[in-house]
Amino acid sequence: MMHRFLKIFGVMTTFGMLVVIIQGALVTQTGSGDGCGAEWPLCYGQLFPAEPTLKTMIEYTHRLVSGILGLMVITHAIWSWNSLRHMKETKLFAILAVLFIILQSLLGAGAVVWGQSSAVMALHFGFSLISFTSVLLLTILAFESGKDSTMKQTKIAANIRNLMYFILAYVYIVVYTGAYVKHTSSGAACSGWPLCNGQLIPNLEGSIAIQFGHRLAAGLLFIVILIAFILVLKHYRHERIFFYSVSISFIFVTIQVISGAVVVFSGFTLNATLFHAFMVSLLFGAISYSTLLAYRAKQKS
Repeated sequence: MMHRFLKIFGVMTTFGMLVVIIQGALVTQTGSGDGCGAEWPLCYGQLFPAEPTLKTMIEYTHRLVSGILGLMVITHAIWSWNSLRHMKETKLFAILAVLFIILQSLLGAGAVVWGQSSAVMALHFGFSLISFTSVLLLTILAFESGKDSTMKQTKIAANIRNLMYFILAYVYIVVYTGAYVKHTSSGAACSGWPLCNGQLIPNLEGSIAIQFGHRLAAGLLFIVILIAFILVLKHYRHERIFFYSVSISFIFVTIQVISGAVVVFSGFTLNATLFHAFMVSLLFGAISYSTLLAYRAKQKS
């Protein structure tokens, strides 16, 4: 089987990056960022912390798993670069995977040692997401290798391609606003859902503006992906992989919206919040692959 071990390693690394993302959300949600003190990579001056608290274990485990996955991502990128060099997207995704896992690590270390603003720390989740998605796409390329490249013979309208480009960029913006809500502790600023404190448009100040802005951005994202799904269903249903990927994206964004409501109604419980982070990771991955397929397709004249 072509690239058998690369595929296995890619799946393992992709799953591992999902674990890193969830661990990062766990650190933020439990306030464990200072669980090892203002030191990095040591934890209270020790390689293995003695008599650790729960917050220390959460932060230390996140550091340990992130370090292991960093090495796995670099290995996977180099391996893919060498084995899949005949596929033109390989180099881009390999570079992105390595670049953003390094940036994510440096940002996390900087936050521990020197501290960072909420606006900067919100980037941490986004950087992890880009690295995860790049690893995911590299893994998909390994499975595609040796087969006819999907969508290359398909003609697609420019408006569909541009819509997918827009959605990819916009979903990242929505991810950032969600991370900013967490890092500014603005999650509870709006009670109830979909209304905010019983109002359709609340008083847009402070934490309320941050939380309401994220809700509005997420709602618009749902509408845009719904439009993309309808257009693809109408015009490109015969392109099964493209149709399936956009359909999965629509399912994921629907679950994401519902999970956001559950987070509010559950009182921001840990499980609901982590599931919300998990779903947005899957959504970003699905949208990224749909966009790759649209990019590959020929443009209709």
